[in-house]
Amino acid sequence: MTESTAPALGPEDQKIVTLARSARARNGVPEGAAVRDETGRTYVAGTVDLDSLKLSALRTAVAMAVASGAKALEAAAVVTGAEGVPAEDLAAVRDLGGPATPVHVAAPDGVVRVTVSAG
Repeated sequence: MTESTAPALGPEDQKIVTLARSARARNGVPEGAAVRDETGRTYVAGTVDLDSLKLSALRTAVAMAVASGAKALEAAAVVTGAEGVPAEDLAAVRDLGGPATPVHVAAPDGVVRVTVSAG
């Protein structure tokens, strides 16, 4: 994982941060995430916390992209109170997007704290 401070985001990356923040707030879950595929489609998810199934928001968003036929990812965003992104989440992004896929990590207020690569 390569880490960098959060650069100014372009409009498409800001959009997925906004969508992730909305999912978190709307569903009252610890995390919201969004990913953008190779065609520009976005997939938005919140944390899944069932007795029989527990998934982070980011892994859920990646799963939704795969289930919808996405072949690659251009970028991902997660809105969380946590300081970083778990290795399992980065692995899911890397599996579909490759190691250079940027993952924008934002605080609950939507401010991007850091951008890391999935690699």
